[in-house]
Amino acid sequence: MEYITLNNGIRCPAVGIGTFMLSPADAENSVREALKMGYSLVDTANAYVNERAVGRGMRDSGVPREQVFLSTKLWPSEYENPNAVDETLARLGVTYVDLLYIHQPAGNWPAGYRQLEKAYREGKVKAIGISNFEGKYIARLETQWEIAPQFIQVEAHPYYTQTELRKTLDKYGIRLMSWYPLGHGDKALIHESVFAELGRKYGKTPPQVILRWHTQMGFAVIPGSRNADHIRDNLDILDFTLTADEMDRIAMLDKGERYYHRTDEQLAQFALWKPDFEK
Repeated sequence: MEYITLNNGIRCPAVGIGTFMLSPADAENSVREALKMGYSLVDTANAYVNERAVGRGMRDSGVPREQVFLSTKLWPSEYENPNAVDETLARLGVTYVDLLYIHQPAGNWPAGYRQLEKAYREGKVKAIGISNFEGKYIARLETQWEIAPQFIQVEAHPYYTQTELRKTLDKYGIRLMSWYPLGHGDKALIHESVFAELGRKYGKTPPQVILRWHTQMGFAVIPGSRNADHIRDNLDILDFTLTADEMDRIAMLDKGERYYHRTDEQLAQFALWKPDFEK
């Protein structure tokens, strides 16, 4: 495994298993099998409604808790719940998480960030993250935080490399964790000729080349899957290195094109929706 050193000295694995859109049963199985295969980073969220299942998968894997880097996210409806962090830990069945994000810049997100800072000081959280905070939202947070975040989780892939956002991240040593790392499965991206060519050169598939691009960009990457073969392939990307010229060729694909477009109306709804934590 390769590791990313955060701005507080904590190390995070560069490749992990994501659980977005996985049912509790699938999340439990995927996490258990991924950890057995050698993964050590697991990502979930209140909103994925599978935290209990992720905790079961971790325990059933046989991998000691201290060898797993666990990240999750508080949903906006929880930002003003003073027990939100403890309830999240209880669902996961752990006494701490390695990384806790606020999930969206919705509702009273400054209160949510203060919860993260408090949990960090209390040792319940080893690192603080922000998810989907871009543009004006990270600019506002920048004026309010007492503890700078260690991570941001945002959409990133070769069509959308977050060039502007990374200027702010670089000032504070904030690291980027990619979601939609394969462009939401867009065949146009995956079938770009450069990835096929490099795949032939290194004996890898185009998705594996793309995931390796992420890690060489310095991003952590968390592709999710319920398929054991895909989970295994997504980890099998650390035995080759793209050259500087090859990275430059991939950089030419950046067109500032993203797949997720969030509206102000959606943000307002996020603050009202409460996940069904009984699952």
